[in-house]
Amino acid sequence: MIDEEIIDIDEQGQQFLSFILAGEEYAIDILKVQELREWSQTTLVPNSPNYIDGVMNLRGQIIPVINLRKRFNLPNDHTLNNRIVIVLNINDGTRFRLMGLLVDSFSQTYDINEKDIKPAPSKISIIDDEFIIGLSTIDNKMLILLDVNQLLSSKELSLQKTNHVA
Repeated sequence: MIDEEIIDIDEQGQQFLSFILAGEEYAIDILKVQELREWSQTTLVPNSPNYIDGVMNLRGQIIPVINLRKRFNLPNDHTLNNRIVIVLNINDGTRFRLMGLLVDSFSQTYDINEKDIKPAPSKISIIDDEFIIGLSTIDNKMLILLDVNQLLSSKELSLQKTNHVA
């Protein structure tokens, strides 16, 4: 009966954490997520791109916080009170680093089978195609799957060279 206990990863699929941003639901690979935190005021860093809200101290490590509304050129919503920061552990090709994504709210987690991920039509979104893994329909709603390695390793973020404060 040992064979019955073996789990086929392909049948299970991949887990994604979803969040809300400007009324739409997006999802990212849950294995990249280190933790979820309530948003708190960040420290502004001069000359950083406008979508970087600043940096925050996470147990002694300084991490940049990217405002996804600004990153995707979505309108700001000052009425949101319970925004969250998704802390991600990102591999930029040479090392792992922590980064935060400021989003409107957490939604839920999903198991998505690879065969249920459909390619996104090219140039239909304000989000660069390179940042989208694909689309998946779950419970009659469309879920946009984002590639956080691409999103957070893009050349615009290359200004973030260090995790230490002098």
